[in-house]
Amino acid sequence: MPAPFNALKAALSAGKITRGLWLSLGQVALAEIAGTAGFDWCMIDAEHGPSGVPEILTQLRALENGNTAGAVRLPMDQPWLIKKALDIGVQTLLIPMVNTADQARAIVAATRYPPAGIRGTGGSVIRAADYGKSPDYARTANDQICVLVQIETGQAMDNIESIAAVDGIDGLFIGPADLAADLAADRGLLGHSDARLEADILAALTRIRAAGVAAGIIGYDRDQLASYVKAGANFVGVGADGPMISRLFATAAADFTALTPKSTT
Repeated sequence: MPAPFNALKAALSAGKITRGLWLSLGQVALAEIAGTAGFDWCMIDAEHGPSGVPEILTQLRALENGNTAGAVRLPMDQPWLIKKALDIGVQTLLIPMVNTADQARAIVAATRYPPAGIRGTGGSVIRAADYGKSPDYARTANDQICVLVQIETGQAMDNIESIAAVDGIDGLFIGPADLAADLAADRGLLGHSDARLEADILAALTRIRAAGVAAGIIGYDRDQLASYVKAGANFVGVGADGPMISRLFATAAADFTALTPKSTT
């Protein structure tokens, strides 16, 4: 049997607009709920969330029970960690803080079996190869791996076209918060955004799509998301589990408080 077909990679390659949810809390029950909510993909966040490899695996299994592609954001671009993620069955990776084409090439190489890359083989034991029951996995896996890299610094913004031109890079994802932080010294944007940064982000999304790869971003309100899609974004995060649940809880508490009688004391 060959490696499983990566429908998300195919959709992005075809230029389709996909929507997804960030899973940052590391909870398998939330992955089960999100996996049947109608998203095209869910991003298991192992960079800023608590998930390690075992937690990634349980959430990946939960998403596989639904009809939603599982993607994983790793905390760094280390080949050993990329290998572990791929070996448990992850097919779509998001790698943070990628600033140059050379860094992007090294990341792609870590996801490919030789001679195209340096990924270590272990087909007789890994989950991705169905624990040895898929003898064609290693021969076919390279074509089904989707590599997305994050653009989060001024240097990376300057290098968008050269990073996008790296063979094996499927998309560039703008990280607004870290981009703002990188620009904080001269713009005072740590933890915030402004009109100038939003304009830079929109221009970057257009440049990414013009370079022939998917353009990714996460947003938190309808108007912002609409502007990102208009600029060319087609790998679009529509929110994250933690903030969404926080808002729902606060709304529920406030709604009930509004129903309760005011104190007459």
